[in-house]
Amino acid sequence: MIQKVLLLCLSISILFADIALQGHVELQSQAYLNHPQGKHSYNNTAFAQVEATYTNENLEAILKASAQGDYYDLKSEAEKNRRSFVRLDEAYVKYDFDDAQVMAGKSIRFWGALEVDNIVDGFNPDDFRSELFNMDKLGVYNAAYTYYTDTGELSFILKSGEPDQKMAAFPYVYYFFPANVNYDANLQSEKNRYRPTIYLSYSGSTDTQYALDYAFILQNGYDSQHYFTSDAPITSPRPTFTNHVYLVNKAMSYNTLVVGSTLLKLEALYADVINDKTVSDYYHLGLGVEHTLTQVYKNADLGILCEYYKYHTLEDGKYTDLQLFETFQNDLFLGLRYSFNEGDDASIIGGVIADLDYAEQSYYIEYESRIAQTLKLNLDYRYIEPSQTTLTAFNLLGRHQRLSLKLGYYF
Repeated sequence: MIQKVLLLCLSISILFADIALQGHVELQSQAYLNHPQGKHSYNNTAFAQVEATYTNENLEAILKASAQGDYYDLKSEAEKNRRSFVRLDEAYVKYDFDDAQVMAGKSIRFWGALEVDNIVDGFNPDDFRSELFNMDKLGVYNAAYTYYTDTGELSFILKSGEPDQKMAAFPYVYYFFPANVNYDANLQSEKNRYRPTIYLSYSGSTDTQYALDYAFILQNGYDSQHYFTSDAPITSPRPTFTNHVYLVNKAMSYNTLVVGSTLLKLEALYADVINDKTVSDYYHLGLGVEHTLTQVYKNADLGILCEYYKYHTLEDGKYTDLQLFETFQNDLFLGLRYSFNEGDDASIIGGVIADLDYAEQSYYIEYESRIAQTLKLNLDYRYIEPSQTTLTAFNLLGRHQRLSLKLGYYF
């Protein structure tokens, strides 16, 4: 009902005013040089996104929609990846007062500061049909009141509803489970899935010698971390796995501090699981350093990156990081970012993520550039050497090597 009202209001507004349109269309081709038996060795995908913005004095309305088409979804039933969709990402309105703002609708919020993994960015769940290393977020219905201070903003956010997370089919390389597993996308929740989740956040910055941006968030409601259960052992002919959410009290923070040419980053959270007997209380910590060397060659800058992640459960006899498919439980990232600074936003970033517990590594290098202002080119190579002794998420994927080419047109 809320969605229908919002769409009606936006449609009426559009009839009486000009709107600003922007979006992009992209084609992506991926070749999997190493992949599990029975899965596709390549994949071709088309993706489009359009955003409409209506502004009338202090009122702004946003509508954003996406569509994706997977080549294999045009083929036989056995070959389908089931990654094609039309998705409403955002549909919300906001109104600005002198020192405050109210908003309501379906939206996507980003929280975080780190390069490789934003551990506090849990407001919106992932879309399991998107690409593993750059997952899209699903929009959620929420309302917020924000009050602006001299140095920051205080927000009260009420989120209602936890969406289902549909998953690609087995032939797709990044399907999470073995071929015999049936995934039920109907989300299971501890209470009613429309039980509100409440957030209180404060973010701000300092205007001193060292530029500090900070954010603190308190949450009561459904956790961004989910877990899976099965109605039969994974070795049985056709077990069904379901996705579960549970209630927590949670404290989160993300921060950046600029010291000369060095950027220091911190993300941290602590989750107090209220009633669920399966999942433990836990904490997750991410520390990062990025030092920039300017004009190393002509106008180019070189960034040296280092990040460390630590995830830890606090109660014995409950799900561990392995059962929760947590891939950043004790990991070190070392990387470089080379920015050409020649007007086309060209850059190269790459590095290695080493799991210090399970002896596995993930390597990647990515090139991105604009062409003639409206085209964007993205090339990347990824290699994963999984654990040989422990059933991690990467162990289920197997040794993995991928080349990817993406070309997008932006308007």
